[in-house]
Amino acid sequence: MGLLEIKGLKVAVQEKEILKGVDLKIAPGEMVALLGPNGHGKSTLLASIMGNPAFQVKEGSIDYNGENVLSLSVDKRSKIGMFLAMQNPIEIAGVNYSDFLKSAMNSHLEKKLSLFQFIRQIEGAYKEMGIPFEMAQRGLNEGFSGGEKKRNEILQMKLLKPSFAMLDEIDSGLDVDAIDVVAKEICKEREAGTSFLVISHYARLYDLIHPSRAVVMINGRIVTEGGPELIKRIDHEGYEWIHRELGISVEKEIDTPMSNTSIGVCATKEALDGTH
Repeated sequence: MGLLEIKGLKVAVQEKEILKGVDLKIAPGEMVALLGPNGHGKSTLLASIMGNPAFQVKEGSIDYNGENVLSLSVDKRSKIGMFLAMQNPIEIAGVNYSDFLKSAMNSHLEKKLSLFQFIRQIEGAYKEMGIPFEMAQRGLNEGFSGGEKKRNEILQMKLLKPSFAMLDEIDSGLDVDAIDVVAKEICKEREAGTSFLVISHYARLYDLIHPSRAVVMINGRIVTEGGPELIKRIDHEGYEWIHRELGISVEKEIDTPMSNTSIGVCATKEALDGTH
């Protein structure tokens, strides 16, 4: 059995069915790109795997290393090695970021870190991410720019060392240099054994992190998959060819021609209001 195996997953948001029978396997060490037009279920899939209570699983199964994920709380999913870098990390005033990091790291360890061990680890991670260390004393994401929030999501991933990481538009809000830094750290974690499921705005990130496989979600289902060439085709042609070649009607919720719908608009921003 692979690291992650999803069968027949159906998920609703506010009683509206979004995922309509997702089947997906991710093997240990894989880097999988998740593509699809805006509003077709990608962010819903990641949130459901991680256990966001706003998403109601109606049918299907999610197994992780042979364990039934749906029976686990969010914190237990994290402790068995799962991680989600959120599309829109929230700000929490009054929660010191370094205190948050220390609590998160200790929750994954049998023996808690000493203060010296903790400081040494986060200093190194901050340096590698190019984040000023004094930001550790600020409130959790409080006053952070979009790019700073995304870098801090990758910082958390580095410190928690998951075996399976899901990245939801981790490149949005980043300039070119920051995307290079984030991509470098993603590749480094992959070399250490972490598997990935990645939603991205841009082909540039995929060019830097080299997915081993790409899957396409249309109308709440995985409809096709392939190698890196599939990413390039969608970036150049959009999704109209899926209707033409596979006979699958791409239901749209935006008035953008399918031929103009590329990776740049494939990520959902409206999951919680029921449109994703």
